[in-house]
Amino acid sequence: MTPITLVSVIITTYNRADKLKDAIESLLAQTYKNIQIIVADDGSTDETKELVAQYPQVSYYYKENGGQASGRNLGFMHAKGNLIATLDSDDVWYPSFLEKCVEKLESDNFDFVFANWDQDEKGGESWNFLLKDPYLAPYNENAEDGWVTLNAKALRKVYLQACPSPSSSLVFKKSLITSQWREDLHIGDDWYMFLKIVLSQPSKAAYTLERLWNKRVDEINLYDGRKWSEILERLYVADLEIFIQDFEQLISEKEKAILERKHIEGLVELAKHKFVRERKFVNGYCLLRKSFLLNKRFTFSAIPRIFFKAFQRKILSKT
Repeated sequence: MTPITLVSVIITTYNRADKLKDAIESLLAQTYKNIQIIVADDGSTDETKELVAQYPQVSYYYKENGGQASGRNLGFMHAKGNLIATLDSDDVWYPSFLEKCVEKLESDNFDFVFANWDQDEKGGESWNFLLKDPYLAPYNENAEDGWVTLNAKALRKVYLQACPSPSSSLVFKKSLITSQWREDLHIGDDWYMFLKIVLSQPSKAAYTLERLWNKRVDEINLYDGRKWSEILERLYVADLEIFIQDFEQLISEKEKAILERKHIEGLVELAKHKFVRERKFVNGYCLLRKSFLLNKRFTFSAIPRIFFKAFQRKILSKT
């Protein structure tokens, strides 16, 4: 009988004792049972340690607060499985998540797979996330039995545009991780890791349109819980600048332009926010100046587009 592959699941958490219980319970309810559960506590000051102590099946490791990526690195150090998955402590997997993802990954020898999810809104509603992803839309029509395959070329194209696979959605081969998650990134550590993977080596992956987990949202989510201006500043301005510098030797000029456009649009939109919302004119000027120095043509085209979108949103909010 073929042995069942061990999957190491890393839960990184920080002061989430109120949500962590649900995440752990969703792992224990998985129909796929060969799981190593690791909780990497990134300096919590609440009852996280006491909560985890109630679950003898869970390995607990503590470190001083250093951010999400440092927690993942701690968990990865203790991972014993040939397959890795990461579950955010405020999310939950549905019972068949691992069974379906592992079966697909191993049967077709993919490097990684990811699953669609129910995306919660702060108002209590939820929606089918990947069906609204504009970068995956061209591939969805090729679904077979609910799964869509992405070859090396498609993966490069998709991951240069955005990260379609948040941490809770993924199952991947441990051998893919040849370096640590970058701890100096503010938000984009998972995007950076998988973009680096698909740029550095020919990869093959798949995703399912079936919703196999639930992304829960509150005011302290690393991405969904932040103000848009914070996301612009931390991800599209600060983190993308690192992306462009680090991946310059791995991408073509055309691919580099994709990242540069996103970076410049982030600079311009953040400048608009500084001008209009915060009345910080010096900060706004510095952001625009940096954008022009990077690429005048991209900046000139971005300014009217971003201001027009803001005007449209304002009009729609009044209707």
